[in-house]
Amino acid sequence: MKFYDFLDREPAIGKLVVIDGTERVLADRALEVLLDRLLPPEVRELNLARFSAEEAADSGRIAEALQAMPFLAERRVVAVTETQMMRAQPRRELWEVAQTVPEGNTLVLMDLLAPRGKGPQSFGVLAGRSALRIDTTAGEETRARFIEETLARLHAKAEPRAIAELARSKAELVALRNDLEKLALTGKKITLADLEREALSLEDPKAYRYASALAEGKVAEALEIAYESFELDPRAGVALMSALATECNYLWELARPGGELPSRAQWRERVLRPIARRTGERRARRAYERAVGAIESIVTGRAGSTSDEQRALVDRVTVEVSSVLLVRPSPIFSIARRSTIR
Repeated sequence: MKFYDFLDREPAIGKLVVIDGTERVLADRALEVLLDRLLPPEVRELNLARFSAEEAADSGRIAEALQAMPFLAERRVVAVTETQMMRAQPRRELWEVAQTVPEGNTLVLMDLLAPRGKGPQSFGVLAGRSALRIDTTAGEETRARFIEETLARLHAKAEPRAIAELARSKAELVALRNDLEKLALTGKKITLADLEREALSLEDPKAYRYASALAEGKVAEALEIAYESFELDPRAGVALMSALATECNYLWELARPGGELPSRAQWRERVLRPIARRTGERRARRAYERAVGAIESIVTGRAGSTSDEQRALVDRVTVEVSSVLLVRPSPIFSIARRSTIR
């Protein structure tokens, strides 16, 4: 069933669940909703086993986890993510294990493949009616609802024409979310003209240079650019974090097997491909999620309302992301401290 049908209908959850489709933001949310419905917070840690695709290559570990009895709960849950990255033989072995889930326990496979796409057949197609299948592929109706939910979370409004245009677009939902978060900062109703300016405008040069420098391990240079950005615009945090999220998303994509950059960014591949290879998919994803979390913190006000608080957040995220991307940070002062010194 489609993602929002799963949310609205609350279907019975049996021994096997497959989350497939192409929208990662919906897949991550589907997994969290599943866990909320299956395991109360007080017993989750004792009854949940998570495995990456790399860890799941040893199918015996998955089988062993599935055979364990629940502890003070009605069931035990085993979740395997990023299974679309697995090679053919480990996928076959994992699928064999999926046929032997004992009653009372649940195996969740996150297999982000298009149901009718090229390449390996998704576990959702293989399972048919024998599993609860959650399809995260986003058509126009799904995209429209996602946009409405994002606007509600941001306490923002948009013209119906703007929502319709976004719903018809082919951009990933995470990209739509980032654009809406930036536009919501104005406090005004988002218009179609606003969207067109956002889509047609180039990245802020300083924000872009900041993100590029950080990805390349030039931490001191990145912080210098961030400081200059705040001198010009006390609210530069969102532009800086948006550029960083975009750069980390490129690294994440290149770190995946067969990953490719969108056409508008392919000129960056020569620089980013070696960094992505060194960083790896898991670390690139962590860096991306940290940057997105920073955007949300600023937009929702959790990061504070002053320029100094935004500077402190950017300072922290810069150092954290530099560590995640396996670079060696240079000795630096915090942005907040440097602003006081100057």
